[in-house]
This record gives sequence, C-alpha cells and structure tokens, in this order.
Amino acid sequence: MEGEHGRVICYPKYDHEELQRRIAEMRLLGATALCFVGEKTVNNLHVLGKGHVGIVILGCTSSGKVALKVRRTDADRAGMEHEAEMLRKANSVSVGPRLLGSTGNLLAMRYIKGLFLPKWIETLGTKENAARRVRNTLMNLLEQCWRLDEIGLDHGELSRAPKHIVVDGNDRPFLLDFETASTTRRVSNVTSVCQYLFMTGETARLIDRVLGQRSKDRLLFALRAYKRNRRRESFGALLRTCLP
Repeated sequence: MEGEHGRVICYPKYDHEELQRRIAEMRLLGATALCFVGEKTVNNLHVLGKGHVGIVILGCTSSGKVALKVRRTDADRAGMEHEAEMLRKANSVSVGPRLLGSTGNLLAMRYIKGLFLPKWIETLGTKENAARRVRNTLMNLLEQCWRLDEIGLDHGELSRAPKHIVVDGNDRPFLLDFETASTTRRVSNVTSVCQYLFMTGETARLIDRVLGQRSKDRLLFALRAYKRNRRRESFGALLRTCLP
C-alpha cells in the first residue's frame, strides 16, 4: 500500500510511518483487505465517503464487509474516540450503523449498502406503493430521532442531511456521521429532521410529490409544541401532522 492506496489511507498528507501505524490498526480491527469502490474519489481512487474528518473505505474481514472511517491527517481532532463514543451511545437505542470497533485513527462500522434518502425517493418514481414505502421509512426515521432526543444525544447535522441518511434494500433508514454529535448541547434531532424533510429544500419537495403537501402552519405549530414539551404525546401529535 505504499503507492496511491497508501495516499488515500494517509490523506491528504502522506507519511510512511503513519501509514504503517494505520495498517496495523486496520489489522487490529480485523480488516484483511480494502476495496476501493464508491461514488466519491480520493487521489483518483473510489471510496464510500469523504468528509472533513475522515475517508470511508470498504473493508473486508472474516465476518464480512465493513465500513472503515479513517481519520484524515489534517482533521481538526487528534483521534476518533469522540465519534466512537457517540456512535456507541446511538447504538444503545438502535440508531446508526453498528460500531464494530475503533482505534485512535479508525472506526469500523457495519457496512450499510443503500442509497441516500433523496436518491432512494427518486428511484421509487410513481410506483403504486411508493407513498406507503416513503411514509413507513420516514416514520421509522422520526422514531429514531425521538430516541436520540430521549437519551440526550444531538446528532448536529440533521437540518441539512442529504448525506447523513441512507436507506437500505429493506427500506430501513440509517443515520450516519456522528462526528459532530454531542451530549452537552440541547437536543434538536426531531425538530431538525422535520425541517429538512417537510419544510424547505429539494428533499421536502420530493416528499411532497410522493405524499402530497401538508400545511406548513400546522407543522410549525406542532414543531413549536414539541420543542416546548418533548413528551411522547407532543411527538405523537407531530407525527400525525407530518405523516397523516
């Protein structure tokens, strides 16, 4: 992995000793090979994801495929411990891809094969059961955000979430990227994702085309009521407004 592959593992500043450390960490997590596939590219090689903190690469282990998030050498944090802790907490309420292990520079997560939410909705087109499938998936997603609110874990990126929600082949939504998540700031998962899904933007327009438009005034009223009183009753009223 000294050549172009090593420069992806040690992106953007290559260092031979750092590469060897990262390869050793991959082996500790059970990775036996890497597969350079995906929609993003780094140094002309395909990867699953590319962000400000890490590069996500498909890895192979004796138990199957995993998503390996490798810390960028220019990341604004010294390690991946915080994200591992946040993902582990999310997993405790069945949210997010399952954390399989972590080291200072790496997270190993269950590989979720699927499509980002807007693309998934587009693939449904005008199929007869499109509305039912979208409604059920969004209901599942909102319930996940409710559970995060309940445990005091704020994702932090759900008001702009085109790359943070993926839907698998069984229409199950998964929240990704807990790198900016926090347990100290006020939680806003439900309200943020509702604004993203139902208020403004291309994803909201896609959902309106499939499910029909809903009253923005009623939605704002329900969001404010939930924000004032984050109880199950106000969440239920919000669900009925968003997904009647």
